[in-house]
Amino acid sequence: MTMSHAVPDNDRPPPVRAVFSAVTWKEIVYLVSNLPLAIVGFVYAVVMVSTAGGLSVTAVGIPLLACGLYLSRQLGRLDRARARGLLGVRVDEPTPIPGPKRSGGFFPWLWTSIKDPVGWRTVLYQLIRLPWGVLTFTVALTGLFVLWPVLPYLVRLMANVDRAMVRGLLSPSDDLERRIAELESDRGVVVDTAAADLRRIERDLHDGAQARLVALAMGLGLAKEKLLEDPEGAAAMVDEAHGEVKLALQELRDLARGIHPAVLTDRGLDAALSSVAARCVVPVKVAVDLPGDVPSARPAEAIEGIAYFVVSELLQNVSKHAGPGARGATVEVWRAGARLMIRVSDDGRGGASPSGGSGLAGLAERLGAVDGVLVVDSPEGVGTVVTAELPWRDRG
Repeated sequence: MTMSHAVPDNDRPPPVRAVFSAVTWKEIVYLVSNLPLAIVGFVYAVVMVSTAGGLSVTAVGIPLLACGLYLSRQLGRLDRARARGLLGVRVDEPTPIPGPKRSGGFFPWLWTSIKDPVGWRTVLYQLIRLPWGVLTFTVALTGLFVLWPVLPYLVRLMANVDRAMVRGLLSPSDDLERRIAELESDRGVVVDTAAADLRRIERDLHDGAQARLVALAMGLGLAKEKLLEDPEGAAAMVDEAHGEVKLALQELRDLARGIHPAVLTDRGLDAALSSVAARCVVPVKVAVDLPGDVPSARPAEAIEGIAYFVVSELLQNVSKHAGPGARGATVEVWRAGARLMIRVSDDGRGGASPSGGSGLAGLAERLGAVDGVLVVDSPEGVGTVVTAELPWRDRG
């Protein structure tokens, strides 16, 4: 998953206007409220640091400092919420510090809490904000009466300084913090996807093969009772049960193929995707530039399975949504450095969107859980091209 830390367009400071717009009034409220909140934060930071520092020679000093830094985090949370509501600054919440049980005990948790960079940067923010709060309060309040022609420009300049302070001191520590937050989100996606797959398998077994096997057992029981009285009727019932067995076996094979087809394990993506393409309602051309018969040159089994699932879902979308005008589709799979590339295209009616209920949003989430990317290009009436990108991981 490509990560970029450039400021998004919707998070950039708004342009300066000579009139008092709603954005300007929000910034004035923020600047005026800086002083009372800065006094509270400054007093807390000074008292917390001095008290914990003075008691550091005792047994209560270090735990007191850890609790003080934890409360500093909560002040930072309030400041981020205020900046988000009044300045439009969107800053991710830092990763919370694990409790003593997850940290391996009280003393490891205590050490992690004391060296918490988020807590210390919040303390620094509270200390340096007092003189800045005095300045912004004075300029914003007096400017409403004597500097109102140029006040929007002054307000915007001071608000931009506040935006920079919030981003610099109240944001997650570094790229690692952001990466941890992404991995936690991706882990939730993986768990939800696995649970949904289990529910689907259970539903298919209950509604399909299980129902047929129950009917088969009942039919064989009736045939057993008629075996002596009506041999011909019993033979007909056994023959009917034999047909039910074949249907149940076919449903079990289809279910197993949907979980993880044997041809994928034995022969790789080329053969497995060709089998999937044969079931599509439009002709599909498959081009896989991977050595399927060399296990060491194939991607990891998990990546290979996700690639198979992605192509299978996209071809199902082609069958359902491409429309009667679709004449064919193409599946291309190749390796580009450390990435496995997949492109599925068709010449159907187009108009596909991840928010259009075609299953593309679920595919994007599943790919994102393994650092993958899904790109959809589907103009109306032209066709659809879906490009999926997965990390290449060698087989262990």
